[in-house]
Amino acid sequence: QVQLVESGGGLVQAGESLRLSCTPSGQSVSNYHMGWFRQAPGTEREFVAAIRGSDGVTKYADFVKGRFTISKDRAKNTLDLQMNSLMFEDTAVYYCAAGIFLWTTPEDSTKYRHWGLGTRVTVSA
Repeated sequence: QVQLVESGGGLVQAGESLRLSCTPSGQSVSNYHMGWFRQAPGTEREFVAAIRGSDGVTKYADFVKGRFTISKDRAKNTLDLQMNSLMFEDTAVYYCAAGIFLWTTPEDSTKYRHWGLGTRVTVSA
């Protein structure tokens, strides 16, 4: 069982930046496709970004393109999400996920077997 631990959430003002990290216990980030999802109060969990395990190909939700960057730091064995130009609408709990599947629909949360407990991001307007 892979345990994922997120960190880096917090309270920021609109326009500021945050960097989230996710560390898998006992496994290399290179072994999995990994993604970030988020869930705001009263809404369903939604896809944010994903990165392919084999070669680092990425995919983003339209609403974060140009603002967020997903990456893997193989030296630190972390999955990171750099979030710039944060908006009030980005307020949510952000979850790290990992899985092994065909890279056809990485935005589908059901593809991911392993999930972290989440880290809260709050953006004040």
